[in-house]
Amino acid sequence: MTGYVHSVKYYETDKMGITHHSNYIHWMEEARVDYLRQIGFPYEKLEEMGIASPVVSVECKYKAPTTFPDEVQITVSVEGFNGLRLRFLYEMRKGDQFVAVGHSEHCFVDGSGKLLRLKRDYPALYGRLLSLLPSDRASDEASIPEGGNGK
Repeated sequence: MTGYVHSVKYYETDKMGITHHSNYIHWMEEARVDYLRQIGFPYEKLEEMGIASPVVSVECKYKAPTTFPDEVQITVSVEGFNGLRLRFLYEMRKGDQFVAVGHSEHCFVDGSGKLLRLKRDYPALYGRLLSLLPSDRASDEASIPEGGNGK
């Protein structure tokens, strides 16, 4: 997979010239959309299949500031997947320096908001997501605690 690169826009900075913290969440979404495209399941395809994947939690820890016009390299990986919920890890760097680390957790629902069980309802997507788990978790579905953030 190729990482996603975001160039900090002038309007994304605050009065101090530092990127406003809320923008990192937007960048995570941009990178996630690109990641899903790269694995063969772009959002348009998921929507055509009748699948929505709402965010159920998101967090971001800021390590170092970014400013206009820094380029931020965002690496996305599947951190956990239990067939119902999916957890992504986002590592954001400026050069060799970590600037932020984030996580987002998602479920899968149909058009009426009913929870989907991917193993049963969409086995190709289920298999692809399972194959993206880290090797130490790939032997079986990685557990994501209910109501937790994977910790």
